[in-house]
Amino acid sequence: MSVYEVIRRLPEIDKVRRISRALAMLDAVLSPEPQYRYYSFDSRWSPTDETALMRNGSGDEYSIVFSPDGAIAQGLDHESPMSPFNPGVEDSWPGLFIGVPDALAAALDEPAFLGVDGKRCVTVCFWRLYEDSSWQCGPVQHAEKDGADWLFDLLADGRPEAYLRFAEAYYEVELELDAVQHVYALMPLTEEVVTALNPELMLKDLKDDIAEIGYPR
Repeated sequence: MSVYEVIRRLPEIDKVRRISRALAMLDAVLSPEPQYRYYSFDSRWSPTDETALMRNGSGDEYSIVFSPDGAIAQGLDHESPMSPFNPGVEDSWPGLFIGVPDALAAALDEPAFLGVDGKRCVTVCFWRLYEDSSWQCGPVQHAEKDGADWLFDLLADGRPEAYLRFAEAYYEVELELDAVQHVYALMPLTEEVVTALNPELMLKDLKDDIAEIGYPR
């Protein structure tokens, strides 16, 4: 499944933002050490923008920048034949960035999202302005191995059950669905919810994470 199928499944911008915030909060509870988290969210990225990030520690990642104009996502599957790290692929895959609106284009050259040589390390890119009726992507050919399906699966799925399955496999813990649903609904955290997710953590331990993620108090 390529970017074309993924953007058809994605909900509107604000729901993608809500799910992204929930993923980051859940990961903050399950992984107190930030360097080991899969998902994160920075509500203070800039005076106007927020970012959702995924890093799996194996070279795969994505970023979504939410701005007053809309949102733009970039992802890297380092094993994709479209990866700029592959021999013979000297630049971004043709068509990836064709059609990116000027209002969102600045995110493409954000230093935090570029490789050490200034190269755009991207195998999938898509975007949506608030005025758009759907998500958009460039005219990418042979995109069936771009990694979009698994990189953005939890966002496209949108259900707490999907995160439950992911977390039980990735963090090797058993979780209560009610607690995951509580966070997906962006309801303020309680001591009971935190304990249900991680018995070794207390609500007060999450004060800084809650502020950074912009999670409701």
